Amino acid sequence: MKLLSATLLLAATFATHAQTTTPAQLEQWREQSVHALFIDSPLPPLKPQSFGSFVAAPGVRVEHITFGTQYGMRVPAIVYAPAHPKGRVPALVVVNGHGGDKSSWYAVYTGLLYASAGAVVVTYDPIGEFERTPSRGSEVGEHDKPIPGLNHPERVGGLMIEDAMQAVRYAASRHEVDPKRIALLGYSMGSFHASLAAALAGPQLPHIRALVLSGGGDLDGNGGSWDSSTKINCQGGPYRALSFMPDKGADLYALRARSGPTLVLNGTVDSLVARPNHFEPFFNDLRSRIASLTGSQTNLPETLWFPGVGHRPSWMTRPAALWLNYQLHFPNWTDAEIEAFPTIRVADWVAKTGVRISHGYQVEQKEGGIPALDLQLPGLTREQLQAVPEAVWQKDRSRYTLEGWTPRALAADHGGESTAASSVQSQHP
Repeated sequence: MKLLSATLLLAATFATHAQTTTPAQLEQWREQSVHALFIDSPLPPLKPQSFGSFVAAPGVRVEHITFGTQYGMRVPAIVYAPAHPKGRVPALVVVNGHGGDKSSWYAVYTGLLYASAGAVVVTYDPIGEFERTPSRGSEVGEHDKPIPGLNHPERVGGLMIEDAMQAVRYAASRHEVDPKRIALLGYSMGSFHASLAAALAGPQLPHIRALVLSGGGDLDGNGGSWDSSTKINCQGGPYRALSFMPDKGADLYALRARSGPTLVLNGTVDSLVARPNHFEPFFNDLRSRIASLTGSQTNLPETLWFPGVGHRPSWMTRPAALWLNYQLHFPNWTDAEIEAFPTIRVADWVAKTGVRISHGYQVEQKEGGIPALDLQLPGLTREQLQAVPEAVWQKDRSRYTLEGWTPRALAADHGGESTAASSVQSQHP
């Protein structure tokens, strides 16, 4: 029997909570959460639009697309796809961390790497970054800024979670994708959004077969580290909005467990994970509570710790690739091939290709020291990673950017939900 790190009082509280929690109660909390975060139900039409493609590496095609999200707005995305797919293939969706977007090195590397494995990879800009900010800059952090007059800042986080859901729906809608073999990969802030997207997935969303969280995944309870995040719009506010759940972290993971397994990849010196309280004893306790809620040992979150490692996305490493292959069955790779691939330090690949890495993260302890599987992947330029042609974007940039979303969200926040939605539809039939 696992040793619980909680006090006897907490253990008794969680035991009582678990005994009274039913599948119907979990589903009620899911629906309440969707409402609390202002996530559309049903989700809006995708209406994907293509802006061309090119061959980026042997056997890998890069596509420029957009898909729909709240208030008739559009999400710019770069899709990496096998040029010659072998039957129905798996798909992966990358959810970026703070300052990240589809031009971040890890989005590019993940796309090229796993498309080489025979999978479709969807990368996109979070609201307030790259093509979703007026400056089209990176690491702008526009979504962190207070929005005067917005009574519910959790709407911003709700949009970001909805965007992740829409990216999964878009991936599943592609003719070559097997909708039963989809993985969602979240890093840092993206680990938060990905975990909630997977937990709150309803009947309209394809089952997310595999969830990989790096630099996070440590969902705690009311008054914990995620509630107290200074990133109010995208983390603190949204998590506090779910405080009607008695044991938020375990409840959300219990919802996630209905669809598939989760792998958490963290470093032992990651200063952005609530250390040392959120190390393995935390997850042992969390797993025990989830199992009590679900009455099962199935799909409890697995953890992999990297000694001496800080904040980084680790899903392009060998152990992560092996885990993903077990879950998704890549058409072009076997376990033996994954074991035999050489590796390259991310700092060396970034220096060679010039792909963007956040300032201060090229160091060995953080992203720069990741031993990524090395397939001699090329870099892509920022121009190649722009999904929407200049003229199209300039003509109607309010459909992409946070400044375009804000007046619609404000109108909805002050009782004009239907008016905000209908005004967008009238402008953009």
